[in-house]
Amino acid sequence: MASPRLETYCCPNRDAATQLVMNFQPEVFCGVCIGSASVGLLLTILQLLPKKGQSPRKTPKASSSSTILLLISICDILGGLGIIFRSSIWLGFPGFIANISVVNRTDVWPSAFCVGSAMWIQLLYSAGFWWLFCYAVDSYLVVRRSAGLSTIVLYHMMTWGLAVMLCVEGIALLYYPSLSSCENGLQHAIPHYVTTYVPLLLVLVVNPILFRRTVSAVASLLKGRQGIYTENERRLGTEIQIRFFKIMLVFVICWSSNIINESLLFYLEMQPDINELFLKNIRSAALITWIIMGVLNPMQGFLFTLAFYGWTGWRVDLKWRKREIPWESMSSSTVGENAYPSPVNYQSNIHDSKKISTSDSQHTDEAISMLSEGNTSGDDRLTRSSPVYQGW
Repeated sequence: MASPRLETYCCPNRDAATQLVMNFQPEVFCGVCIGSASVGLLLTILQLLPKKGQSPRKTPKASSSSTILLLISICDILGGLGIIFRSSIWLGFPGFIANISVVNRTDVWPSAFCVGSAMWIQLLYSAGFWWLFCYAVDSYLVVRRSAGLSTIVLYHMMTWGLAVMLCVEGIALLYYPSLSSCENGLQHAIPHYVTTYVPLLLVLVVNPILFRRTVSAVASLLKGRQGIYTENERRLGTEIQIRFFKIMLVFVICWSSNIINESLLFYLEMQPDINELFLKNIRSAALITWIIMGVLNPMQGFLFTLAFYGWTGWRVDLKWRKREIPWESMSSSTVGENAYPSPVNYQSNIHDSKKISTSDSQHTDEAISMLSEGNTSGDDRLTRSSPVYQGW
């Protein structure tokens, strides 16, 4: 799981609230993290692998949105690997991790591992947040005809630049001037928590607004494509809206426990003694949400693939497929044309004129197809209702 408490645990003089959750059944917690991350990692990879008897997803052209969806899954996979590695070391070498609590020591490897593994996990999940924000921005810009493959470079710069900058800044402020003096005051901890939760809160607040505007723009495009709003267009617009809803639902399910847990722990930190009897329910709620975080955070990658593509099945196709040689397809088409001659010139002229008159409609089809990528039924209805298809 990804929490700023992992970085504060690297401080020998950690606060009482962090000590409470990190010392609560550490073996069970690490086992839960390993199990959840392993299952989520395997299912995510299974979702992304090609399947037998399943044609590849068809898009009119390579889109930045499809690239962003893949990058989100990659961030989740790498973050899950970090969780598995960190939890395995904690579970297999408890004496190695116990050295972190020693203030005066010469062995720096336990602290280096603690800080490095926590930063790895935090950086990748933070990058995933920024990529999800870029997906919402790109979806809106695609519909507004202001995005393309060239914008992916700007998304890379923004995502990795902000993720690295915020992560390094938060860690530097937390551990300044050294590990032994961190957590001595809120001036060290608060900037670290702010830099950690800024991208998460950004997705929670801004993404629903962008998704809602994108859905409204899609409805306008579908109405203006042929001058009518048929049942097919209405269903396609609904499917895109449901897809955005699933993405936000997965995000809320996986990360709402982090916000609740952090709020409870901050409340406990402000108390003179967190072991008071009247705080028993608060402590119990904080520990419960701590375990829930260990289950839900690593499962985000798999749940996102379900929201993006749906369930793709179990039958993985790992065989190498022979690609069609260009001259073989040309020769076969030539034989077909010689056997069944037809007035090709007239049909091609008609088709060319229709392509000119329907260029705007084709751009609309491409934009909507990008948003509904992975939805075969939506793409089929889009093809059947497009002017080009009807012209043929």
